[in-house]
Amino acid sequence: MRRRPWTLALAAAAVTVALAARPAHAAPPAPSPPSPPSARVTEAARGFDPLLPSSDPVALREAYRPLAVTYTYEGQEHTLDDYLARTGTQGFVVLDRSDVVFERYVTTDRDTLFQSWSMAKSFTSAAVGIALGEGFIDSIDDPVTRYVPELRGSGYDGVSLRDLLRMSSGIQWTETNDVPFVHVAASLGYPLTELAKQRKRGWAPGTRFEYTSMNSFVLSWVVAKATGVPYHAYVQEKIWGPAGMAAKAYLGNDSNGNSMGYCCYYATDRDFARFGLLYLNGGRANGRQVVPASWVTESTRPSAAFNRGYGLQWWLGENGDFSASGLGGQLIWVSPRYGVVVVKSTLATVLAGEETDAAFEALAAEVARTRTARPAPAH
Repeated sequence: MRRRPWTLALAAAAVTVALAARPAHAAPPAPSPPSPPSARVTEAARGFDPLLPSSDPVALREAYRPLAVTYTYEGQEHTLDDYLARTGTQGFVVLDRSDVVFERYVTTDRDTLFQSWSMAKSFTSAAVGIALGEGFIDSIDDPVTRYVPELRGSGYDGVSLRDLLRMSSGIQWTETNDVPFVHVAASLGYPLTELAKQRKRGWAPGTRFEYTSMNSFVLSWVVAKATGVPYHAYVQEKIWGPAGMAAKAYLGNDSNGNSMGYCCYYATDRDFARFGLLYLNGGRANGRQVVPASWVTESTRPSAAFNRGYGLQWWLGENGDFSASGLGGQLIWVSPRYGVVVVKSTLATVLAGEETDAAFEALAAEVARTRTARPAPAH
């Protein structure tokens, strides 16, 4: 699975942490993901919008079982325990369909709200797909300025929604430099909308892949403008509630009411797993279609010849698996081949993405091997 190299300096991470009121307690070797303020404080604070739990949460049956997972990477054999320790993993959930078969927390627990980082982009993709299915967006080949005329004359003028989704907007952007700047500006109260207007064109849209978080913010802006509903409210109504999320969560904004789109969901690992399960089930939850099935398929397959490892805000693997990926190794990993979802929360994974692929492939195979015959749950 191709993933962008995580080379952001610790200072950049510290800037992002400033968006939260306080960090969680740290434990070596990796600091805990930042947590949002308490519910009482957050309701009245700028910087976060609450996402309320569903009235009909998707049930996850606890069916823990031993998993003898080993994998080989660069000629050496490792165990799952080795992997979790070396990656400083603080939250880890494995679903066999809707069964929780493995779960581990280090200095955290099941109720901890973990920071999504860029896993948020895959939620934004889902929101775009739902808005498309509802007719608020006519086509992802439409120019972005059809929905956000404020971007006329900017580098985004002439860019299609498809180019935003597949990270081929042509905008001048260096992720490791520009994201820290954007976070500083947002934390100081500068609107992300103004920052988007200032972006310049670097090359022709649709000609090359360049991972650009601002593209995902613009997509969330498109959703808000097209639907007439603030992005976080649309996520609440169309994703968080219908997908059956069980706990309250928070979504970061720029302190001017603009959801980031590219970052900063604070949720439990089990709810992140429910999002992966939603996609494993073709966009269905609790007997209803939440994300159009056609969108699930389109967004999790190669989106361009110039990058076969990226869909529409989803990273793609070698065996049909796909993942939402965030800074330092946050993952929602989905394997339709094995019927498995894995969620990993940490802040400082330093291993190569290829080793994670090897570990998760072995894990999913072991889950499938140890699966007992049981009727598949209704979606």
